[in-house]
Amino acid sequence: MIHAAIPVEALGAVLIGAALHAAWNVGIRGGADRRAATVAVLLGAALCGAIFLPFLAVPARASWSHLAVSAAFHLLYYYLIAEAYTAGAVSLAYPIMRGTAPALTAAVAALAFGERLGWHGWIGLLAISAGVILLAQPRGEPGERRAVLFALANAAIIAGYTLNDGYGARLSHAPISYALWTFVLPAIPSALILLKFRLGRLFRLGPKALILRGLGGGACSVTSYALALWAMTQTTIGSIAALRETALLFGVLFAWWFLGENPGRRGLLAIGIVACGAAVIQLG
Repeated sequence: MIHAAIPVEALGAVLIGAALHAAWNVGIRGGADRRAATVAVLLGAALCGAIFLPFLAVPARASWSHLAVSAAFHLLYYYLIAEAYTAGAVSLAYPIMRGTAPALTAAVAALAFGERLGWHGWIGLLAISAGVILLAQPRGEPGERRAVLFALANAAIIAGYTLNDGYGARLSHAPISYALWTFVLPAIPSALILLKFRLGRLFRLGPKALILRGLGGGACSVTSYALALWAMTQTTIGSIAALRETALLFGVLFAWWFLGENPGRRGLLAIGIVACGAAVIQLG
């Protein structure tokens, strides 16, 4: 039986994964061609997954349908990431994507699957959502509206694959192996769609960017999601989904430090609200 209390090991895994997730997203935004950078990350993630899969157990057959659904979700996920970061700043799009998704995830998990977060969990979710709304207020930047729309669409995709993969990982009896397959299966079709079959764009990034953004970002992406799926086997999917969105705190801070995207006082206040929301969920 899955309990609402979050084990310390699961909490630590989620927070480490959140920082890694923010790192590869900031890496994409830092490139001149965000679509090509996204492809480099997803191909790097697929390569990392393919290296380790031969040494891991094959996911149980009961989870294979979830893997197929996950591949479709991830096709859309990478496309929307590339478009959101092409249109707007990480400090705008990333918090919307990562902060809106847990409320959707927890609501669907409660209504459709009978999971209960308890009142602490729902207060924490409301705090996280409020922080996201505050952070995403209009700033008058070019492409802002498109970035917000792509980010909101991706929040729904994130909620969908989180629920699908959370249950798929449980059915697989091999959550790490399951997580790696979610990166390997959609890699090639995603790359072709994002680059519109113009593979030369990928190589124009240069060897340094391919290594740092591709292999480095891919390794961060794989590790982050594997940690999250493992944590979802230890407690409720909704609580882990909510705590995983502390990635937006790291995302805003990394974007500030490395990309010069100053969140301002309002952004810092929003970060504090989200941190409090995550703490309430854990204390519950």
